[in-house]
Amino acid sequence: MIALSEIVQAKRKIGKIVNKTPFVYAPILSEETQTKVFLKKENLQLTGAYKIRGAYNKIASLNEKERLKGVVAASAGNHAQGVGYSAREFGIKATIIMPEATPLLKVTGTKDLGAEVILHGDNYDEAYSYALDYARENDLTFIHPFEDEKVIAGQGTVALEMLDEVNDLDFIVVPIGGGGLISGIASAIKQLDPKIKIIGVNASGASAMYESFKAKKVINSKSVRTIADGIAVRDVSQNNLEHIIECVDEIVQVDDEEIANAILFLLERQKLVVEGGGAASVAAIMHNKFKFNKNSKIGAVLSGGNIDVQMLSVIIEKGLIKSHRKMKLLITLIDKPGALMGLTDTLRLANANIIEIDYDRTSTKLSYGDAKITIVLETKGKDHQNKVMKMLNKNGYEAQIEI
Repeated sequence: MIALSEIVQAKRKIGKIVNKTPFVYAPILSEETQTKVFLKKENLQLTGAYKIRGAYNKIASLNEKERLKGVVAASAGNHAQGVGYSAREFGIKATIIMPEATPLLKVTGTKDLGAEVILHGDNYDEAYSYALDYARENDLTFIHPFEDEKVIAGQGTVALEMLDEVNDLDFIVVPIGGGGLISGIASAIKQLDPKIKIIGVNASGASAMYESFKAKKVINSKSVRTIADGIAVRDVSQNNLEHIIECVDEIVQVDDEEIANAILFLLERQKLVVEGGGAASVAAIMHNKFKFNKNSKIGAVLSGGNIDVQMLSVIIEKGLIKSHRKMKLLITLIDKPGALMGLTDTLRLANANIIEIDYDRTSTKLSYGDAKITIVLETKGKDHQNKVMKMLNKNGYEAQIEI
């Protein structure tokens, strides 16, 4: 457990730089879950994530000699920008090692803050190993993203701000990657109000901390795979596991489908852009991953908003299909003049808007004289899609829905 005095001191240290982000009631999510949910919007933080809190607190604690050397960090993106921003504030050089698959948004965001970026490794842990070697070889100060007491104390300031706004919470739900954020939040909460239950959320594709918490010992994963790149951590920190065992009540898992649902919900219903790791807390609430009562007061930490635009586009497209607002049909027509017009007239009568169409007459799977039509429609829900299919069948078309 990190001493409360360290977290309070960190709050004073970062107060002039770091935003006190909103912690506000979410009426739509609350109504859907029959609870009272409050969202801590760290996606609106400077650099788009909470990580600047710990990074700034750590760099502020360095002595002059350490600052002159410069700093190096390993990060999947959010810690990188936190270190880059903090280093710039103190006028020191920062080098960031990032996995090769890091979203472009996070790479360019880090470079824009004046940091040098080196891409290395398939995941965070490989980048981390290289960063340690790089720090030793170049005599730089290493800024750990989560296994450092100054960093953890900085992250714990999130909890102090939450209690400033709502002091009678029943639960606080926190995403877990390396465990620095939840270690800081849980340390603060259990010293201020131990009745509040702390729920950690792992991505099921990066479940090392979940497995380790259950076994009460370090169990590393062989690999990680999840859309929540900010919490895709393969190896468990022994120190953070000890903090978590001491202070966290429960850890649950959410899969990529559930995370994507939460991202889309937050975007469409709450008007918030949140990355995969940041949406994990809401995914756990939406999909009932832990037991809560009707009208329970739940604080959910949205830890970051730096989602890759291409990933967001895929999530939106899949979400439209799952919610029956878009459908893709495969139809075989006789390849003759007017055949396609007859099909489009039928769809017009069904009030379905055509947004994409492909006409293929050369596929070896087709009989001579046939054409395969792939057509994408905008629709108004499941009932409308049923109406479209009935209209097509009535007019002699055999259509398959591609999911």
